[in-house]
Amino acid sequence: MHRQEKELSLSELAKKAEMSVSYINEIEKGKKYPKRNKITALASALNVTYDELVSLKISKKLGAISKLLNSNILQELPLDVFGLEPRNLLELMSDAPSKLSAFINTIVEISRNYNLTVENFYFSVLRSYQEIHDNYFEEIEIAAKEFRTNVLTTDESLEVQLERFLKGTCNYTIDEEELSEHQALDTFRSILRIGADGNPTLLINKKLNERRRTFIYAREAAFQVLKLSERSNTYSWMQVKSFDMLFNDYMATYFAGAVLVPEEALIQDIDAIINSNSFSSEHFIDLILKHNTSPETFMYRMMSILPKHFGLNKIFFLRLDHKPGENRYSLTKELHLDGLHSPHGTVLSEHYCRRWISLKIFEDLVKTRKEGSTNKYLCDAQVSKYITSGKEYFCISVARALPLVEETIDTSITIGFLMDDNFKQKSKLWQSEKVRMEFVNETCERCPSTDCSVRASEAVVLQKEQKEKERMVALESLLGKGVVS
Repeated sequence: MHRQEKELSLSELAKKAEMSVSYINEIEKGKKYPKRNKITALASALNVTYDELVSLKISKKLGAISKLLNSNILQELPLDVFGLEPRNLLELMSDAPSKLSAFINTIVEISRNYNLTVENFYFSVLRSYQEIHDNYFEEIEIAAKEFRTNVLTTDESLEVQLERFLKGTCNYTIDEEELSEHQALDTFRSILRIGADGNPTLLINKKLNERRRTFIYAREAAFQVLKLSERSNTYSWMQVKSFDMLFNDYMATYFAGAVLVPEEALIQDIDAIINSNSFSSEHFIDLILKHNTSPETFMYRMMSILPKHFGLNKIFFLRLDHKPGENRYSLTKELHLDGLHSPHGTVLSEHYCRRWISLKIFEDLVKTRKEGSTNKYLCDAQVSKYITSGKEYFCISVARALPLVEETIDTSITIGFLMDDNFKQKSKLWQSEKVRMEFVNETCERCPSTDCSVRASEAVVLQKEQKEKERMVALESLLGKGVVS
């Protein structure tokens, strides 16, 4: 803007142009458009021509802002999730446009270097939204409770009752054959197709077991009960078209979890877990089986109940995938409440610490397969003490040994509690003598351990950082002796 380039304050410009400060402020924020005589006065005060002031050309300094305004990004950004409006951004643009333009260019550059897509951005916003609310949404909990009370009223299995609700109340047709006819769609668990008559057909992958079908039925029921119209038609995701779509899908998934693992029952189960001074892997697996749900759904539900009802909110959730026989592990889902905890997602080229319980449990899967025990849940716990920060986490990890076929992907689910004073006051888990303590770190590339037998890479990042520190110390020492740079 010309005013900033001339280094004039609002009051200085107002005095020169013989206008009020509030009027010029509203012009800059786009709330008022001045008449011709006012533009002439402003041009004179700024010592620019009339044409320069009303020109549609934007200087190089403001190029990034121009691109921002000409794109649909302000419509795409879910600003309302955080109580913001596009005009807040416009006000920031008017206050420091060149600095904002530089900041936008920096964000764009970072996003290119790290392949940050709009889809990744949406997922990051959703995680932030969950963290702000401690991953607990009371209105969804109430809706799920009312649904169980009013709809799930018989002694039949949840799968049967949910299927009847979808077919009878919501006019669904459920097809378990058509999806298998399209090999390219074999990875989807379900696809929703809306017919010409407006009625939905749910195409179910016939490979799914009862537990997975039940979850999908509960999730479909959520879209109807919560009246969520904008949604994905595939499960799992194929393409995220908008934040509203992602948000609605998450709310439907939350509802499904609340239906399958009721709040009141889970409170009792968690109470039994955290108030026992001896952690039992067998008991933990029994609780998962009791609710006839997956370890991921059960432990993700714990992430909702623990902060709300037990005051434990310094926790994290991780899902890691691993293809048997390979030496790479992928962090495919994470959630951190009350700050970014360790471990967490990092640069793709680095190797996660092999001492994490989340990774070590994959070794147990190999042994289990050799014994011929497939379709079996494995559970283990560990106190993870971070070498660099000294922080300790009580971690519980669950995985399942599936029959080994060509496309087998093993998955471990982990929930971790920061072992601070609050945790030790409200839980007895840390007193369990059966749980071993292990020194760990973020990644091998950042680990100072010199006697690690499972290191997958040299500590190249740490070594580089240490060299930089040595250079800084040497430089400060040199400058301290009076050498002028």
